Amino acid sequence: MAVATLASEIDFDGWRAAARDFRQAGVPPGDAVFRVAGAAGQGGLFDMETAPSPPAPAAPFAVSRAFVDLAKAVILHRSEDRFDLLYRLLWRLQAEPDLMRIVSDAEVADALGRAKTVSRAAHKMKAFVRFRRVDDAETDHWIAWFEPAHRVLERTAPFFVARFTTMRWSILTPDGAAFWDRETLRFGPAATRDQAPAHDEVEDFWKTYYASIFNPARLKVGMMQSEMPKRYWANLPEAALIPEMIAAAETRARTMAETVGTPANPRMARAHAPLARAPTSDAAPPPATAEALRDQVEGCRRCPLWRDATHGVCGEGPERARLMIVGEQPGDQEDLAGRPFVGPAGQVLDAALMEAGIDRSDVFVTNAVRHFKHEARGKRRLHKTPNAGEVQACRWWLDAERARIRPAVVLALGATAAHAVLSRKVAVTQERGRPIALEDGSRALITVHPAYLLRLPDAKARERERDAFVADLKAAKAMISTESQPSVEP
Repeated sequence: MAVATLASEIDFDGWRAAARDFRQAGVPPGDAVFRVAGAAGQGGLFDMETAPSPPAPAAPFAVSRAFVDLAKAVILHRSEDRFDLLYRLLWRLQAEPDLMRIVSDAEVADALGRAKTVSRAAHKMKAFVRFRRVDDAETDHWIAWFEPAHRVLERTAPFFVARFTTMRWSILTPDGAAFWDRETLRFGPAATRDQAPAHDEVEDFWKTYYASIFNPARLKVGMMQSEMPKRYWANLPEAALIPEMIAAAETRARTMAETVGTPANPRMARAHAPLARAPTSDAAPPPATAEALRDQVEGCRRCPLWRDATHGVCGEGPERARLMIVGEQPGDQEDLAGRPFVGPAGQVLDAALMEAGIDRSDVFVTNAVRHFKHEARGKRRLHKTPNAGEVQACRWWLDAERARIRPAVVLALGATAAHAVLSRKVAVTQERGRPIALEDGSRALITVHPAYLLRLPDAKARERERDAFVADLKAAKAMISTESQPSVEP
């Protein structure tokens, strides 16, 4: 037997060097032994710790980055045979250079499975570490005790450095400890639970908050225990509340269902009351004029989005526009102004229309959804994507505009707009730029929303995507001006 002694349970560099030497020496997997210094039960009667000196070393060969990354993860697994599994894969790689791509291979699948559980253990550590404050002579010190399923402390500690950079903290585990002094991350020996504090005053506030956000109507015990396994509950102060909240969930959910809903903002309700005459049935006749449509949209109650909006926003443009552009929904500035495409995305659209040789005054611009869907973050109102039900509820308004304007081409900006125009879910990347026939004889073209261009962080990508967006606008213009219309997909 050829034996290599590693410095620790997660000594990847030591295993890598020893495995390379064994492989070069031609030591077969059955004769290669990897043990950890100081670990119990690692020795064997016939083991001989030696660096083998082969009479005829094998030719050197390289392994893929995929294998190296996989090995770094698998070594963190608690299984005792992990070193042997990796060496067996290494042994095979010289003759089977594409081995790591064969995920159906039993040993490759085994290694991938162990790497996945290690990744999951790292994720759970990020989610379930709870710090408790300890006041010492120097400054506040936050200490957490955690028992990870696998040896992921060193892999996961940089996450806490980035997350809690200004705190001085320690994470104690049975495998080792991590210390951050706001400048340097250090690792130390294994710890025990009694070395960590059992309680602090912050926990009472946290438990109150946790109980207040618990929604009994959405409780799914099996899923909760899958995402928050019971093995971690001992480290979570809020876990003491869970059994009681589960037991009372059914009663609380029934009480919630029987409770009258919160009324709309009184000022908003008063302002909208005279206008609450919009049709709620899809069978109702559409408004005959743009003015009538605007009045009815202001009083729309077809979905709940009106409750938090300032205005219902209708389309704008000439009554017989040949091109209709449909966006997703009003943004923050559109909601305040009551007009479509007046915010940052509208400015991008205006510039692109000009570059494509299209006068915006000749275009009818509108949205799939009439009210601004958002969530409050401090003083800001952040956009939220409308769901399918909200798009369906607002389609009646879009159909009314299309019936009145009768455009030759409808340009849908993004997936939500395409869903509203085509009455089906759309993958923009797959259907972009292809003319699609509509039931009323017009044609649709799909492209991205200008807001997408604003979100691209890379300047080159932004320029490339903007050029593609302008090209789509030019294609829409060509479709309008072409007398002999090309064949389109049904």
